[in-house]
Amino acid sequence: MISPVVPPSRPSHLKSPVTQLNVAQRMVLVCEFAFFAGLPEEAREAIVARATTREFERDETLFLEGHPARHLVLLQSGSAKMTQTSASGNEVILRVAGKGDLVTMPPHTSSQCHSCSAHAIERCSALAWEFGKLAQLIARYPQIESNISRILTARLSELQEQFREVATEKVAQRLAFALLRLMKQVGKPSHGGVKISLSREDLAQMTGTTLFTISRLLSQWGEEGFVLPLREAVVVLDAERLGRMAKN
Repeated sequence: MISPVVPPSRPSHLKSPVTQLNVAQRMVLVCEFAFFAGLPEEAREAIVARATTREFERDETLFLEGHPARHLVLLQSGSAKMTQTSASGNEVILRVAGKGDLVTMPPHTSSQCHSCSAHAIERCSALAWEFGKLAQLIARYPQIESNISRILTARLSELQEQFREVATEKVAQRLAFALLRLMKQVGKPSHGGVKISLSREDLAQMTGTTLFTISRLLSQWGEEGFVLPLREAVVVLDAERLGRMAKN
């Protein structure tokens, strides 16, 4: 299920169908998303109209690893992190999703379960399509399947690049590369720079190093003036300087 931890008392409007009244409003948001690329306006309207809306508060679970995968979920706003838990109970961040990102993919079989969990980093708004409805939409608009394929290909390239960084780069370069990537994915203007709302522990997981090392590097870069370390976030003040750090 999309949100297995949602309590029964949760307001019903948080899981409501997209009405004709707000389809037009949402169309303005989704036109730029890769999921809708190449589709005419009539098709985008029909696809949005078949979705349900979801709202998730900060730290709320979107779905859990091992639970049945039943919906395709597209973030309209906010950000979420996808995580896996090892046999020893350690959690690792696989990816961070932002506005316009799909946080689930169509399953290969009807009994497929989520291979990871997703948790909201901040308040999120999402559109969700039950996989049966999605199959009907794909039959009607084959461009959807092509778009999903391109999204998956891009993610594979991203994962390959991250693996190369972890295998070959020093920690400082790995952190710089991660921050540059996160600026594009989930960054927001703040404090005269671009704010990335991830903790030092999150960054340590993503770069394969320790919390101590991340804290030391961010403090050093803060003193040099091209990042601003905050309690649960990092503000990149000089992306060009950070880019040079990634290449050195």
